[in-house]
Amino acid sequence: MDKKKQQSQESASFNSTTSMIGFIGGIFWGLIGYIAYLLNFISFGPSFLLMPWALGIWKYTETGHWLGILVIGIMSIGIAFIYRALLAKVNKFWPGLVYGGILWILTFLLLYPLYEHAKNVVKLDLNSTITSLSIYVLYGLFIGYSISYEYHEQMLENEQTIQE
Repeated sequence: MDKKKQQSQESASFNSTTSMIGFIGGIFWGLIGYIAYLLNFISFGPSFLLMPWALGIWKYTETGHWLGILVIGIMSIGIAFIYRALLAKVNKFWPGLVYGGILWILTFLLLYPLYEHAKNVVKLDLNSTITSLSIYVLYGLFIGYSISYEYHEQMLENEQTIQE
């Protein structure tokens, strides 16, 4: 197999891995958020993301929360590719933690005007603030470290192929 074809296959493989990491991370941490909501650790569930766009009260029901988890999974694919483009070469855990914190800031401080019925982050109870920030930070850690690990594994594999 020629070198360009091999690089193309490796790139496609890394793209699919990045997509899978994003989707699984979004679904998993969306579920954790839903469980935190059900246990009253946070005052909003995964359907929080649907509030500006979905009409009707169904978004406050169980169906709305499950659809919210699916939306989080789909959005996470893009979030994973952004991380890959910016920070995949850093094989440390702290960029993922910071990335999760930045995502929390974007969601609760900058995008807040879209959520007219939601409480401002300043008005959220302390449990909701700390729990949601923790979930976002752990989500960022999962996305970041998983992508960086895969990137470095692929680089090691490429070096072995070149040396052979």
